[in-house]
Amino acid sequence: MMTQKIGKLLALTGVVLVLCLFSAGCTDTRGPAGPAKGEISIGYVTWDCAIASTNVMKQVFEEAGYDVTLVAVDAGPLFQALARGDLDFTTTGWLPHTHEHYWEQYGDQIDYVNKNIPGAARIGLVVPTYVSIDSIDEMNGVADRFGGRIVGIDPGAGIMTRTEQAIAEYDLDYDLVASSSAGMAAELRPAINKEEWVVVTGWAPHWKFGRWDLKFLDDPKGVYGEAEDVVTLARQGLKDDNPEAYGILTRFEWTTEDIASVMTDIEGGMPEEEAAKAWVDANPAKVKAWLGEE
Repeated sequence: MMTQKIGKLLALTGVVLVLCLFSAGCTDTRGPAGPAKGEISIGYVTWDCAIASTNVMKQVFEEAGYDVTLVAVDAGPLFQALARGDLDFTTTGWLPHTHEHYWEQYGDQIDYVNKNIPGAARIGLVVPTYVSIDSIDEMNGVADRFGGRIVGIDPGAGIMTRTEQAIAEYDLDYDLVASSSAGMAAELRPAINKEEWVVVTGWAPHWKFGRWDLKFLDDPKGVYGEAEDVVTLARQGLKDDNPEAYGILTRFEWTTEDIASVMTDIEGGMPEEEAAKAWVDANPAKVKAWLGEE
């Protein structure tokens, strides 16, 4: 059944998806938990925060006795796959702003489960604190200092759409350069080391705010919206098909400090699954609450 799901998703996207089957999901480490309770597929966009929360939930579902498949895909195909029922859930929908376009298109076909980081997420244009402007409407006066470019991430990301709108709303004489989450961070590092001016599409929570002194530029026109929620979204029918798995999702809620610790470990060189396991091992009470054991 899982093969059929992934096959449909490949046909949908027309690209090769990254299937991450970690060794922990391929060997029976459940001990007294007994046979596998079934298969669970988790979709995610390869943002640092999504990588962190997805790997943590993989550990949690494996502890509960499930065989877990991780599927990395762009935002558009992720929402399409949830709407079609090809994936079971994702932990990193950003609403109401970042993924607004996809929610308008597919929201009536997707189950909004809950907010897992309420009110703490934010997107916008980010610069080092030594940059001597504080607002997007000041950017045209210093375009040469930034080289006339805004360093972006994946072309299909919601923050890229918002930035295109910001360029239009503020009449910015800048080019939006598509890259990736890793590419954006790679542009920040050398610029900050040399105290050069650089502006990137940024979001919080993200490990870069713990690594460097950064600030969001004010957005007086409100293009990027206010603070938003990181939410768990599931395919319709999961609640009825697997109420135990769905129950874990309804109880899953953590903090920006929780997710930041996992992101920081990964950025520091720890493998994703090891960073997730380290957090799970350090937070048994929270994990038990998610599993409904407390």
